[in-house]
Amino acid sequence: MAAEELMWKSATEQAELVRSGQVSARELVEACLAAIERRNGELNAVVTLCADEALAEAERVRPGDARPLAGVPILVKDLIALTKGVRTTMGMRALGDWAPDVDSSTVRRLRTAGAIVVGKTNTPELGILPVTEPLRFGPARNPWDTSRTPGGSSGGSGAAVASGMVALAHGNDGGGSIRIPAACNGLFGLKPSRGRVSWAPLFTELVAGFATDGVLTRTVRDTAVALDVIAGYEPGDPYWAPPPSAPFAEAVGRDPGRLRVALATKAPNGVPVDPECVAAAESAAETLRELGHEVTELEAEVDPAYTEHFLRVWCAQTGADVRGLKQLTGVQIDLDQLEPLTREMYELSNGVTATDYLESLERVRGYSREILRYWENADVLLTPTLAKPPIEIGALDPDPGQPALTMLMKAAAWVPFTPAWNATGQPAASLPLHQSADGLPIGVQIVGPPAGEELLLSLSAQLEQARPWADRWPQPAAA
Repeated sequence: MAAEELMWKSATEQAELVRSGQVSARELVEACLAAIERRNGELNAVVTLCADEALAEAERVRPGDARPLAGVPILVKDLIALTKGVRTTMGMRALGDWAPDVDSSTVRRLRTAGAIVVGKTNTPELGILPVTEPLRFGPARNPWDTSRTPGGSSGGSGAAVASGMVALAHGNDGGGSIRIPAACNGLFGLKPSRGRVSWAPLFTELVAGFATDGVLTRTVRDTAVALDVIAGYEPGDPYWAPPPSAPFAEAVGRDPGRLRVALATKAPNGVPVDPECVAAAESAAETLRELGHEVTELEAEVDPAYTEHFLRVWCAQTGADVRGLKQLTGVQIDLDQLEPLTREMYELSNGVTATDYLESLERVRGYSREILRYWENADVLLTPTLAKPPIEIGALDPDPGQPALTMLMKAAAWVPFTPAWNATGQPAASLPLHQSADGLPIGVQIVGPPAGEELLLSLSAQLEQARPWADRWPQPAAA
């Protein structure tokens, strides 16, 4: 089998090839490294390679290995997820080439399941923005159109999976950072429930529990298999989700039953939504009707102060992150090396009192309680993932003379549909069900009930079968 063909197999297919002895783990890793060499100069998705370590690890994987990801090369987002002995920068110039001496729980579990880490992917500084344009490494680019963003903050991971560098890449999501790159790159991306995936051993919660680890893949099954691997309580976790009724992989192919689906195409913050994004959600709604589900339209009322309180919590977390990095890494953080937006958020956080923070957190959580009342009359919410197709590189840059903080307002106008579910802790997924007239991927978001990943995976697999996307991938630019 040709090396390039190997990398377009799903992760579960790759593991089966290794298990059966048809392909060696070393051959898979070599094919992955060749794909990165072939595509990364154009896309800038991968910022750190650990090729020698990956090849050595591959040599230890043998035919018959029953682990679910035996020999599968993966990439890890260069944010929060610690990789023992491998440079971890959080997208920052200020961290230099610091390498942790421990794997995070997610990375450890993936390695234990047989996955082989080949490198780290590009991310915005501290994962703040929904685009991936850090000053340290430069912008990651969308393989469908390199003038456009692959999204963020897991943008490097999204570009890597969509371009065939790997079949599975780690991501994390504090306001949409798995779902946004999934939508931009034509992938499946699931944000798990709060407490489903641990931040152990060096973190307890991030952004007041808004953030979680997960993966980006080309198939629903790959995400389900990976979720079975990375999910689970670790000692000291402040939250933990109830276990599923069966392995998440078994939810794929399970009949989700006849569901009540609420369709919402108006942005909760009132910004205009591109007609292509509206059409994507409406088309998905029609498919769901054809599959026997009940679809009704929903227009949610939103507290206009919600965004202000969400951003106050986020700014406070950014300040805490910057202060905590020295204790975590031993590196003295030079504030002058922070990007302008990070520096402005850090300085703003210094003016947020404990009372201010707790008030905003209570307002956000109170709003979450109001949102969850909609699930009394619906099983699933359907929305566009984004308000526009993938935007151009640099589109969020501040206008001349404007503070860097205006980037957050521009971001909120592009990604109004994703952050609420980080606040509520509900699982949410983006599916690549649509393309714009000029061929750009457009994602559709489905949001499940609390701890409802099984339902989302079953429904996503049903939609994947009804509206297949398996052969719809970007082609490299002509040489």
